[in-house]
Amino acid sequence: MIRDVERILLKYWQEADTAGESYFPHEYLFRLLREGELKSQYQVPPEDSWLVAAEQMNIPVYVPGFEDSTTGNIFAARVLDGSVSRHSVVRSGTDQMQQLVQWYREQSAAGDRVGFFQVGGGIAGDFAICAVPLILQDLEEEVPLWSYFAQISDSVTSYGSYSGAVPNEKITWYKLDVDCPKFMINSDASIVAPLIFAYVMGL
Repeated sequence: MIRDVERILLKYWQEADTAGESYFPHEYLFRLLREGELKSQYQVPPEDSWLVAAEQMNIPVYVPGFEDSTTGNIFAARVLDGSVSRHSVVRSGTDQMQQLVQWYREQSAAGDRVGFFQVGGGIAGDFAICAVPLILQDLEEEVPLWSYFAQISDSVTSYGSYSGAVPNEKITWYKLDVDCPKFMINSDASIVAPLIFAYVMGL
């Protein structure tokens, strides 16, 4: 299956390469879904796919760590073998951070308070939560901190741990305020997250 995905992604990468264009990793995957070239090979119903839902609802997606993924490895190999001429065909993680910061600024300017619901651990969560300290400390602009924090993780928690750091540990990095409501759910995210989302949506 991954080689079928690679075949289509390579075509997209080469088209972007020739046109001098660059796209985020998820934009290539969204195109793959829209064009439906792999529909006959779907292993789950499309209505049960988070990626399909994100594409259909145009949800902002930030996927740091592309380099540490199967498609990232494949992309590097295609640059190495000359099938794609430049790494910038895929937009970088810092480019994604810029977009995330701009999004947070817009929400704050509109008076919206944004909470942080982290599913799992590692870079996917820690990348996004850093948008606020970046604005406050590196850009030296005033924005509210995250209004709440919740995480579902089956990682063993400890102070200083990366994937399993307890919520209070994030206060020291100025990601969360001392009085910020914080929730840590120790369980399998693939089971718990759909239950929480269904409850919030009144399903």
